[in-house]
Amino acid sequence: MSALPPPAPLSPLPTPTPWRDLFRAPQLSWRWLPVFRRNLLVWRKLAIPSLVGNIAEPLITLVAFGYGLGALVGQVQLDGAAVPYILFLASGAICMSAMNAASFEALYSAFSRMHVQRTWDGIMNAPVRLDDVVLAEMLWAAFKALFTTTVILGVMLVLGISHSPMLLLAWPLLGLVGIVFSSIALIFNALAKGYDFFTYYFSLFLTPTMFLSGVFFPRDQLPGVMRVISDWLPLTAAVELIRPLFLGQWPAHAAQHMAVLLAYAVIGFWLALALTRKRFRS
Repeated sequence: MSALPPPAPLSPLPTPTPWRDLFRAPQLSWRWLPVFRRNLLVWRKLAIPSLVGNIAEPLITLVAFGYGLGALVGQVQLDGAAVPYILFLASGAICMSAMNAASFEALYSAFSRMHVQRTWDGIMNAPVRLDDVVLAEMLWAAFKALFTTTVILGVMLVLGISHSPMLLLAWPLLGLVGIVFSSIALIFNALAKGYDFFTYYFSLFLTPTMFLSGVFFPRDQLPGVMRVISDWLPLTAAVELIRPLFLGQWPAHAAQHMAVLLAYAVIGFWLALALTRKRFRS
């Protein structure tokens, strides 16, 4: 009687990817550009509905609060100077619009391409790294935010809310705001299992950020602790940089606010990339 063959050795359990490998420096190339162009070509088919959807809410907010509530408030005191409320609100609302447009694109649209449509998987069958795909998604969301805010800024100029020539400097700053919030949103995109997960991001982060960053009322009315938290929010830094430009003034502490925005952009993108790498390897 022949002996039974020895049992096959058990296959070792898969070992998790070391964190230092996930957080290695981004490997970027110009191959992000075709991915960006692909998103642009797809978006062109729905550009008008997308544009209307992105600018309708901020413009309604500006008209309703700026002219409606502004007629009751009149002026607000900002650094000892009286500022018309419509101008105060417009300079904060355009930053809020950049935040919302970048967040929506880097959450819902990016999640659809990554998880639902599996577009990212198809792209990476070509010689394109995941790092380039994530960079393209971040820059695409920032572009959508800049495009949206450019249209809103044009409407504000037509309405005569501000005619300061320093508004030209606000345009690249709004692009940076889009980069910051698209990078942060991609972190939640990498963690999400479904669209419902994004409710936490909007309810627990974006909504408090809107009310603590001086968009609707001056921040000096906040309690002490809330004021300290507000000082380091990315939307606060954006408002503090862009609002003086609407008033024809140079921003105070511009270097500090730029450093805050750049720190959020770099750290946010790096963390989003690490979590996306982890998701695609699990």
